[in-house]
Amino acid sequence: MNISVVIICKNGSAHLAETLESVQGIGEEIILYDSGSDDGSVQIAKRYGARIETGSWEGYGRNRYKASQLAQYNWILMIDTDEVVDEDLKQAILNADLTNEHLVYNMRYKNYYGSTEIKFGEWGNDSHIRMANRNTVKIDQEIVHEKLFLQPGLHIKTLDGFIRHYTVSNSIDYACKAMEYASLSADKYIKQGRHSSFIKIYLSPLFSFLQNYIFKMGFRDGWKGFVCASMTAWYTFMKYTKLKELERPEIMKKTRDNKFEIDVSTQIKLSST
Repeated sequence: MNISVVIICKNGSAHLAETLESVQGIGEEIILYDSGSDDGSVQIAKRYGARIETGSWEGYGRNRYKASQLAQYNWILMIDTDEVVDEDLKQAILNADLTNEHLVYNMRYKNYYGSTEIKFGEWGNDSHIRMANRNTVKIDQEIVHEKLFLQPGLHIKTLDGFIRHYTVSNSIDYACKAMEYASLSADKYIKQGRHSSFIKIYLSPLFSFLQNYIFKMGFRDGWKGFVCASMTAWYTFMKYTKLKELERPEIMKKTRDNKFEIDVSTQIKLSST
């Protein structure tokens, strides 16, 4: 099929072999866009026949955009290094209509905490557009929580099957990624002219916890559901606390001078609000 599988990577070796195995036979090419991995990711990708492209880490949106522009084909399947296409989804992709570039394909997710699927809270009922024609869809170039801009008249079709997303391996892994995301989001917000406040620092985390643990029934996932809800609340608190710090004039000057740069290897499910 005339599909380019595009993967952005920085030290994503933990699940990369499984990721690459799951997309074998889907497209005519696999591109691994690597940003300085030193954990064997590139060597793993080469074993699976991936074409290696390299570039500095400039954020999820920017790197995904740059990688997609290097693809040979207009239809792009975007996968991360901790995501695995199951057999039902693979078959659905192989049967997808590529003659209509005004279709975009939404894919459902099963998000995992270690080996446990999280079925409720913010991680439950999760889906993302992961395959589209680059002539009709544009990727924004935000450093984190990037979005797709769809041309008017596009039809979104949800495919059968799932992407298994191995989001975090343990609580330490989760905490580290949440802190990195908080810094990235605060940097993004300050550049957008957004501001922190008492309500955002103290009340938004509380609302986040209640929303994920109670209203979205995160409690049904047991203690891991509690950790997920708590960590998302903590991320929200740290995001707005860091934003408050960045609002100080001397720190804002450093941000404008692009002296803040944080590298992140995988995405986790955290609220962008």
